[in-house]
Amino acid sequence: MFTTRPTLQGTFGMVSSTHWLASQSAMAVLEDGGNAYDAAVAAGFVLHVVEPHLNGPAGEVPIIIAPADGRVQVLCGQGVAPAGATAAHYRSLGLELVPGTGPLAAAVPGAFDAWLLLLRDHGTKTLAEVLKYAIGYAGEGHAPVERVGQTVETVRGLFETEWQSSADVYLPGGKPPAPGELFRNPALAATWRRVIAESTAGDRVTQIDTARAIWREGFIAEALVRQSNRPTRDTSGSRHTGTLTAGDLAGWSASYEAPATYDWNGWTLCKAGGWSQGPAFLQQLAVLPGELPEYGSAEYVHLLIEGCKLAMADREAWYGDADEVPLDVLLSDGYNAERRALVTGTASHELRPGSPGGREPRLSAQATAVAAGQPGFDALGTPADGTGEPTVAEDGATRGDTCHLDIVDRWGNMISATPSGGWLQSNPVVPELGFPLGTRLQMAWLDEGLPNSLTPGRRPRTTLTPSLALRNGVPVLAFGTPGGDQQDQWQLHFFLAVALRATVRGGLDLQGAIDAPNWHNDSFPGSFYPRGMQPGSVTVESRMARETIEGLRRRGHLVTVGDAWSEGRLCAVARDPETGVLSAAANPRGMQGYAVGR
Repeated sequence: MFTTRPTLQGTFGMVSSTHWLASQSAMAVLEDGGNAYDAAVAAGFVLHVVEPHLNGPAGEVPIIIAPADGRVQVLCGQGVAPAGATAAHYRSLGLELVPGTGPLAAAVPGAFDAWLLLLRDHGTKTLAEVLKYAIGYAGEGHAPVERVGQTVETVRGLFETEWQSSADVYLPGGKPPAPGELFRNPALAATWRRVIAESTAGDRVTQIDTARAIWREGFIAEALVRQSNRPTRDTSGSRHTGTLTAGDLAGWSASYEAPATYDWNGWTLCKAGGWSQGPAFLQQLAVLPGELPEYGSAEYVHLLIEGCKLAMADREAWYGDADEVPLDVLLSDGYNAERRALVTGTASHELRPGSPGGREPRLSAQATAVAAGQPGFDALGTPADGTGEPTVAEDGATRGDTCHLDIVDRWGNMISATPSGGWLQSNPVVPELGFPLGTRLQMAWLDEGLPNSLTPGRRPRTTLTPSLALRNGVPVLAFGTPGGDQQDQWQLHFFLAVALRATVRGGLDLQGAIDAPNWHNDSFPGSFYPRGMQPGSVTVESRMARETIEGLRRRGHLVTVGDAWSEGRLCAVARDPETGVLSAAANPRGMQGYAVGR
């Protein structure tokens, strides 16, 4: 079939990411003798520089790793709610939702420590060796993609009147970053140079641990706490200070855990646990019937959309870190047979969480009201443009901004990571550091007693959801995408396209699966402020077959036809364990994701 690019094949190493500079930086590390984990850390820090509207060092990153000689693990770089971040405190401020911007929305930052823990435990390079690429682009400049400047222009008024430290970095001389012109962030470059200078003593591991301590307790921690204590205007329209303290930073570090898994037709799919939306991908597979309709037909797309609605309703009722998530039941055959029976030939416009183990589902008051269409609750949540780029309001409120990278090296080490948060529009730039705090707490509810209630010491449920797949127990495929609530919709469509369709040149047709027309629905409460939903909605690419679109409408779906190339920003790498051939592909949508390798 026609594809926009070839699926790359080689034997040395393959990288796919959402920005060509990150991909090539990772490849440079592989060429210099580094492994997939060294390369991922280098790429992750480059993404902080070149996609600052999509991620930053004070954001978060879930990572799935499959070492060539070890078991699959999830490295959790999602920080927790600070000790002072209680629902009662936020309600005492007159808030019904966690603001979408500002320090009240900041969790304990997780990305930096996760990247360094990965480098320490699984890499081979020094911190200086992997940071030099990000330092170069921040200090000497890079030509930014269009969306950086467009995002800055959207929040220009906020920056110029309220967030002066952000204007200093992103509106130098009153001009936003522009394509074809070098953009620099000297404060960020200086931060990383200082971290390296203060962590030169000892061997490689000692140096990395010293750098982690600097983040948690040194000059970086001090600057982050100062920023949290500065009154900052947020999406509520008021100025608030945050809850992040020195104790919160000192008391948290990234950690490893076992993945959530599901076996499907000889594949084992690995995701982060119920503190993420990752298991919703597994539930969508579990609810599928044994035989699927013709790929791409209206019946096929309808089936996937309806299964997604059921999985996302369960996400809303059961996922979160504030309570035990009953994944064993949610992924069981019996439970999903009951859920599968709810799928008819007509589109559902209801939010229908299940009752695993006979337990009654618990929903937030707003989710219940929005789903019921009660007066006073606007559905809101207009679908994003589909490319995974942010939809940004003038007050900085944002949907779906994220990056992604996948790497496999010549030794068979594999990694999938989805860095996000700490966006330039989320919080003012910390003037001493060159980057802002994150806003992931906006995904937690202020209602008490929910699995995703705002709870000190607990992770807010995140939309970030990298994927790794095994075939007959052997890691063969790593993939993922930006896109907020849409991530596990686009990823399911991609995976099924890989699993169900023909191969290319003897390997998985990764590029064909990425290029295939995609879609998403918003029939469940959104994870981003203001948490709206659009029951029955489906947004499809105009390249979808006309008979499929009309078939969806006949089934009761409220179909919006978007641009031809607007749904998804997928990346993927693969390894054939029998031949050792490596493959990679990247999304053409948005014209910045690239795969490289040899």
